Amino acid sequence: MNKKYLKLKALIPMLLSLLFLVCGTGSGNAAEAEEEKKKPLKPLIGINLEVDGDNPVIYEISAPYTKAILLAGGVPVLIPPMALKELQMVLSNLDGVMMIGGRDYPPSLYGKQPHKSIVPMHSERTTFDQIMVKEVLNNSKLPFLGICAGAQVLNIARGGSLTRDIPSKYKSSKLQHASPNGWQAGFHRHRVSLEKDSYIACIYGKKELTVPSSHHQCIDRPGKGLAITSRAPDGVAESIEASDKTKDGRFLIGVQWHPERDYKNNKALFDKFIESSMAYKKAKTNH
Repeated sequence: MNKKYLKLKALIPMLLSLLFLVCGTGSGNAAEAEEEKKKPLKPLIGINLEVDGDNPVIYEISAPYTKAILLAGGVPVLIPPMALKELQMVLSNLDGVMMIGGRDYPPSLYGKQPHKSIVPMHSERTTFDQIMVKEVLNNSKLPFLGICAGAQVLNIARGGSLTRDIPSKYKSSKLQHASPNGWQAGFHRHRVSLEKDSYIACIYGKKELTVPSSHHQCIDRPGKGLAITSRAPDGVAESIEASDKTKDGRFLIGVQWHPERDYKNNKALFDKFIESSMAYKKAKTNH
């Protein structure tokens, strides 16, 4: 018998075993793929970006924002400044929006004069953020979470105003809302008391929090349909939410502190935001 034939014959069992393994693995993958299809899709969360520089302009974001969304079960979608038409296309595919912290919006947006403490936001971001938050508010059900400047732009869009500089207005306060070297230098921690029966108190299940903070401005007069729902010990407003909550319980919250910088102790907030975004996604799909 030919030696080459004998070698081939000896290889047949091995080849058959390999074929079995390949087929078995393939069917396993198919089964896994079917299981994946059955799992609910994660909600897409749009996030605006910081704008910096001049030549070239840089669009950027601090990683804790996106990590918080991922940890809570959402998928972050970064949104750079763009024209209204393109923004509307993007928003129509999203299930929630989170707007982030940053420098100061021009006081002219809320009817006040400039202040020496203000560090102006890049004009491109200022313009785009106004467009973005108004488009979000035009959708009466799209969940929204504003953080720091994100809470402020929500209030401005609803006709509210800001305290331009906390140290100037709250002169007797010894509480630090940022690091000892200023709000741009880093974070400080302080207590926040939540209003009884507010939505945010319900989310946290607590009356008081200790939060990471880095700001020199805050909500002054709440805008239409908004209410201040937490304060620092010196009286500084720390959160706003919808005062005219509808039966569908839209998630519309702005916090002055930075929950993304302490995810563990602010997990409830992100969880509820993602839960609300998932509910919005399902309702949108069913229609």
